[in-house]
Amino acid sequence: MQQWVYRFSSELTEGNKDMKNLLGGKGANLAEMSSLGLAVPPGFTISTEACTQYYKENKTINEEIKKQILAALNQVEKLQKKKFGDKTDPLLFSVRSGSRVSMPGMMDTVLNLGLNDETVKALAEKTKNERFAWDSYRRFIQMFSNVVLGLGHSLLEHQLDDLKTARGVKEDTELNAKDFQELVTVYKSIVLEELGRKFPSDPMEQLWLAIGAVFNSWHNPRAQMYREMHGYDSSWGTAVNVQAMVFGNMGETCATGVCFTRDPSTGAKIFFGEYLVNAQGEDVVAGIRTPAPINEKSKNESNKNMKTLEEIMPETYEELVATYKKLEAHYKDMQDIEFTIENKKLYLLQTRNAKRTVNAALKVAVDLVSEGMITKEQAVLKIYPEDLNQLLHPRLDPKAKKTLLASGLPASPGAAGGQIVFNSETAQEWAKNGKKVILVRQETSPEDIGGMAAAQGILTARGGMTSHAAVVARGMGKPCVAGCSALMINYNDKTMSFGKDKYREGDYLTFDGATGEIYEGLIPTIEAQMSEDFATYMAWTDKFKRLDIRTNADTPEDSKIARSFGAQGIGLCRTEHMFFAPERILAVREMIFAKTQVDRKKALNKLLPFQREDFVGIFKAMNGLPVNIRLLDPPLHEFLPHTENDMKELAASLQISMNEIRERKDFLHEFNPMLGHRGCRLGITFSEIYQMQVRAIIEAALMAKKDKVVVLPEIMIPLISDHKELELLKKEAIEEIEMVFKELGNKIEYQIGTMIELPRAAITADKIAKHAEFFSFGTNDLTQTTYGLSRDDAGKFLPIYTSKNIYARDPFVVLDQEGVGFLVEHAVKIGKKANPDLHCGICGEHGGEPNSIEFCHKVGLDYVSCSPFRVPIARLAAAQAALKWPATAMEKHGSVKENRI
Repeated sequence: MQQWVYRFSSELTEGNKDMKNLLGGKGANLAEMSSLGLAVPPGFTISTEACTQYYKENKTINEEIKKQILAALNQVEKLQKKKFGDKTDPLLFSVRSGSRVSMPGMMDTVLNLGLNDETVKALAEKTKNERFAWDSYRRFIQMFSNVVLGLGHSLLEHQLDDLKTARGVKEDTELNAKDFQELVTVYKSIVLEELGRKFPSDPMEQLWLAIGAVFNSWHNPRAQMYREMHGYDSSWGTAVNVQAMVFGNMGETCATGVCFTRDPSTGAKIFFGEYLVNAQGEDVVAGIRTPAPINEKSKNESNKNMKTLEEIMPETYEELVATYKKLEAHYKDMQDIEFTIENKKLYLLQTRNAKRTVNAALKVAVDLVSEGMITKEQAVLKIYPEDLNQLLHPRLDPKAKKTLLASGLPASPGAAGGQIVFNSETAQEWAKNGKKVILVRQETSPEDIGGMAAAQGILTARGGMTSHAAVVARGMGKPCVAGCSALMINYNDKTMSFGKDKYREGDYLTFDGATGEIYEGLIPTIEAQMSEDFATYMAWTDKFKRLDIRTNADTPEDSKIARSFGAQGIGLCRTEHMFFAPERILAVREMIFAKTQVDRKKALNKLLPFQREDFVGIFKAMNGLPVNIRLLDPPLHEFLPHTENDMKELAASLQISMNEIRERKDFLHEFNPMLGHRGCRLGITFSEIYQMQVRAIIEAALMAKKDKVVVLPEIMIPLISDHKELELLKKEAIEEIEMVFKELGNKIEYQIGTMIELPRAAITADKIAKHAEFFSFGTNDLTQTTYGLSRDDAGKFLPIYTSKNIYARDPFVVLDQEGVGFLVEHAVKIGKKANPDLHCGICGEHGGEPNSIEFCHKVGLDYVSCSPFRVPIARLAAAQAALKWPATAMEKHGSVKENRI
């Protein structure tokens, strides 16, 4: 028979801290604290599996689960020597939700469950405290009506406020028993009027309704949204914790509070917390009363004149100190502890690993190692890699007032505020004049690079997490919100709107690229800072990781930033991004409009010095590290002008007619450019393009070598689908390289390889590997071509797929390990078998995503490459992968190629 219910008490505990998946975090820790002999009120946890079963059985609690609940309840009655629903000495319960991870949005707590018009009198008589009994009853009705019955919180809260006003008091504690009796009557009448039903008086009915409400809360909109944001599986379910009540609201010798074993803001080793006398748990967090400090070090401006817990209950405080030390030593981490004091006796209601800022997390991890409490390996596993984003980008001041307008996709982290502009030229012009601007576009294209660089941040109405705007913004370290469906843009009027809210060019907006939230006006930001603890911690990650971490960088400036963050080379330099500067784009367009190879070469010769100059700068920035340069990839039409004015300028410059411009645009137009005339197909049909780029790379490498720079160039040929394409283009590249060597009288080591971004290339990787010295998996395009999805358009429907659990995660954000991952692993396996010296990496956006990095480690890749500001995140994720999976696919696919650095 399956066990659905697990008991916890000082006499009998059936769970432990390692059973979070089954008992939820709260239930597992209640069981653990009970096993440690701490004062935990007894109770029981209904498992997450019972929640899953509840949904399988059409939202009903089956008889076997009910039977186990009643047996566990009976056990608590025996331990407490009280009866649930008894009319002389009633046992009351709290009911709390508890998933395996902390999940804001789940059901709030219900306290004092079991009270009704009869048990409240029994409680008053038993405790000789009528005010306490009726206070507990009105609290129960208030919580139960909101949390379980779905009545708006404010309806009853306003009645309490009105009563305090009528009595001329400010605090709940100033009301008496008769006041609360009156309030209970009013509350019940409102429930009847609003919900059309009486407030349930049967304690067992209250319990079944509360348990069902917890289970139902697993699929409420708030919880679903939180899971989607963090990638949590909707099949997990939530546990229910039913626990005997202890009371902090019985009088002046009672209290409730929350404490932290270290400061959650800074990580300093300071015992920190707050409490309220004569209160219940929700009062501390609800802000109804100002909590008092537990000790002198917890004082702040709002509570500095209040008495500490240490002063008013010194013995209980000392017990709390001993308890926190015991819990931190046991869990080997900073703890967040909830406690209640009933007649000076301390009870523990919860402990958990405390939430903290990332700076605090780094300090705690480093300090715990220096204190000998944990190892460096354990410390490296303690911080979620994505949390490092807080350190690397400015963020919104959490204390600032905000007016939320809309939300989009959190495409690139960081806070950005400025004046709205609608085109790249205006962004650059205003930025030159010292204005801070936000570039707002339907979607961006390579033409917008200048404006994106000038802007504080980028906001788009269309596009997904791997759209042009998202990818480029991440590479630049610019905040970006993409795919904001509520955003309507009118370029002609230079206006934009979110519903009825209309904004003009020059108006101010602020957004948070880490959450996707867009706000009205300018909001203060906090600049990013990195501490000594960060440097110490990241040095540990480098000690444990196996994967090299490279960066995607197209400029010397990006390369320097990436290197400062610990990048071990460049895994992707996109040469096309270098073409859009005003002095270069004309030469590109001249090449496109050339009618003969001679004319194309003439135009390309104008580009050669620019490309060479860029590569020299990058080689110098990456002195001693590999630099992987991708030859031209996008189709030529992306470089053509789009506006009438730009077309007129081009016609005048090239001395051709507007008709010729339009004819060339029409000729180059493709119905599906992603699968069209691009990548190696351009290199094969217009060999002079790749010849110019190869020459620029090698000439730059030899120039840098003269300046004592150690250069390790890797020339990458994109979009290969057949080994014959690579064979031909490699032969032509080598011929050009040998020509440069002969002309300049010098040589340099180099590698030529390819980007695996088409399923056919992955399937036939053994043939391709014979002509390649490296594979770089372009997982953005490999995901598109495997799924048959356009990454720029899929944002319109992918959220529906994830909400319906068709896809667990957006495959452009987290690498699909079953499909795309299968192709990657297959290509690595047969590629290294055919060419044991082959080295393999990944340069798609997945290269900076922790789950995808773990997969790359497991299948034996040599490196991952990501945008500069994600390098620290990738370093930590790679170290965690190595610690979790010390044996990797290296054994399956042969030894991994030695690092080149």
